Amino acid sequence: MGRKRLFDLEKHFASYGAYHSNPVNILLHTVFVWPIFFTSLVLFYFTPSICELFGLQPQCYLARHGLFLNLGFFFALLYAVFYVCMDRKAGSLAALLCMACWVGASLLARHLDFSLAWKVVLAAQLLCWIGHFLGHGLFEKRAPALLDNLVQTFLMAPFFVLFEVLKTVFGYEPYPGFHASIKKKIDAQIADWKEKKQKMEPYP
Repeated sequence: MGRKRLFDLEKHFASYGAYHSNPVNILLHTVFVWPIFFTSLVLFYFTPSICELFGLQPQCYLARHGLFLNLGFFFALLYAVFYVCMDRKAGSLAALLCMACWVGASLLARHLDFSLAWKVVLAAQLLCWIGHFLGHGLFEKRAPALLDNLVQTFLMAPFFVLFEVLKTVFGYEPYPGFHASIKKKIDAQIADWKEKKQKMEPYP
């Protein structure tokens, strides 16, 4: 039962979608979420690798090509495995993107070196997070989901925006009726949030 709830696609998407129902906010997330993931991997490139910790660095094939089994690798792998477990088709595509981001981020970090990489990452992260919060403040009119469920938000955000693209461009859904079911759950959660918000507002 615990595993089923952990990888409950409808539950996660309804929970995340309730905070991201405005089209402009969704668009801003589509633009900025994956760069946040990518630039995080750039910074994680400079963490120690398993090969280094166990003294295998000279013999490590990946290391000779600038790829290290470090925190960035396991971070990307965690996301990749989680997405595949959520949905075989879209999750496999998301997993490929995660590992492609790891490779690209590793090569970029190697080229920049830490002295420049952290400045690039800081600038990119600031830009992306500003866009993220503007989307919520100006268009969604609701605080980001990360204020309520930090772990779920960071895990679901890249998959959610990819799913939105697949749905919009290709009409993809994991199984018939998925989007209809999600919409009902999102509408119910938004209605519940509005009701609670109204109760908390002071009477005039």
